[in-house]
Amino acid sequence: MAVNAYLNFNGNTREAVEFYAEVFETEKPEIMTFGDSPPNPEYPLPEEAKNLVMHTRLNICGSNVMFSDTFPGMPFTVGNNINLAIVIKDPDDLKKYFNKLKEGGTVGMELQETFWSKCYGQLTDKFGITWLFNYDSE
Repeated sequence: MAVNAYLNFNGNTREAVEFYAEVFETEKPEIMTFGDSPPNPEYPLPEEAKNLVMHTRLNICGSNVMFSDTFPGMPFTVGNNINLAIVIKDPDDLKKYFNKLKEGGTVGMELQETFWSKCYGQLTDKFGITWLFNYDSE
């Protein structure tokens, strides 16, 4: 099990992650943009979102640090742009932790299958901490 930091940026994730990769001498990051995701006719992707970073990560000194741009129109506040990501191989534990943390909190996305994960969800706990849950099938 791992708890990873997830940093959000306001349109400059690519610049930030390339800078951090240089600073920490990591491999060049693989970057997935919002435009790389499968199209959904119910939610057409705005043109300004297509080149924004949906997800990338670096291994910095043995820890995974993940990065994303905020989606256009979503709130962004410097200082509140970090989340904690639970990435584990046990789906039962993933569901258990999610259900316990959502008590008194707000669910942003119920646990569900996505195109990148068999089980993903997001919530903000009663203390205002945002948690991302991702089943690691590898």
